[in-house]
Amino acid sequence: MKRDKTVEKKVKEIVKKYGAEKSSLIAILQDIQEAFNYLPKDALIVLNEALDVPLSRIYEVATFYNAFSLTPRGKYLIEVCAGTACHVTGAITLMDRLERELEVKCGETTKDAVFTLEQVRCLGCCSLAPVIRIGGNIHAYLTQDEIPKILRNYRQ
Repeated sequence: MKRDKTVEKKVKEIVKKYGAEKSSLIAILQDIQEAFNYLPKDALIVLNEALDVPLSRIYEVATFYNAFSLTPRGKYLIEVCAGTACHVTGAITLMDRLERELEVKCGETTKDAVFTLEQVRCLGCCSLAPVIRIGGNIHAYLTQDEIPKILRNYRQ
């Protein structure tokens, strides 16, 4: 099977940055995820060879942590907080509105690959509830009526 040379080159650069240390597996996976917006199969194979870590172990780590994705994500990850404070202040209505506006269900990516919608347990912003995080930016005290404008800003 032929590998993607761009992926191979980038993964080798990332591994070199960490000195090919097996103990840096999670940090390396984070960098790969940041570079590609997910963990491509070719990247995991290159990592297996570069670190001499069994592919099964790499896969185990990649699937254990919710921060990692083995499937392509959109340019922007939308995380809807479902923690207690957000839940009681309307997170469910935010998720419903996002699903309608984006025409996807939670866990899916829009057809144009701009957004991936996910639910998270807590974003640590309980005093700002309800909140969503888009591409690392927190949007606080939200109502569902604000969703279309927020999405427009990211689409521009």
